[in-house]
Amino acid sequence: METQLSGLINHLQHIGIPVTNMNKSVTFYTQLGFTKVMESSFNEEGETGTCVMLQNKKLILELYQLPERKLEAIRDRQDGHIDHITFNVSDIDMAFATLKNLSFQIIEEQPVFLPFWKNGCKYFNILGPDGERLEFNQIL
Repeated sequence: METQLSGLINHLQHIGIPVTNMNKSVTFYTQLGFTKVMESSFNEEGETGTCVMLQNKKLILELYQLPERKLEAIRDRQDGHIDHITFNVSDIDMAFATLKNLSFQIIEEQPVFLPFWKNGCKYFNILGPDGERLEFNQIL
């Protein structure tokens, strides 16, 4: 069924996974054939976190480590944790406006810039029916 949103998503961009030990996680996924393609820090409520993108063919994993005080919730999980699924879009502002006009539950007030990749990226998230986060991302 064709909808207004049919041409919005180009492909699955990445899967976000919070980690408690970046070096250990990068080593693990490297052993599975992934290669580090990007590393950057980010601000999390005034503290610094780390993000690493790993790629194997067309699949990208985003590993991110939150500041120490935020890691307990992740450490307490016994069954792992995939945090979000990200869709690649070619026009983040149009995607944001379209989803807002269709009354999707958008978490951010506007697309957010991150200093990831060569020229940065912009993203925003919506919530699915069971609270799952779906990220829309444009690499600039």
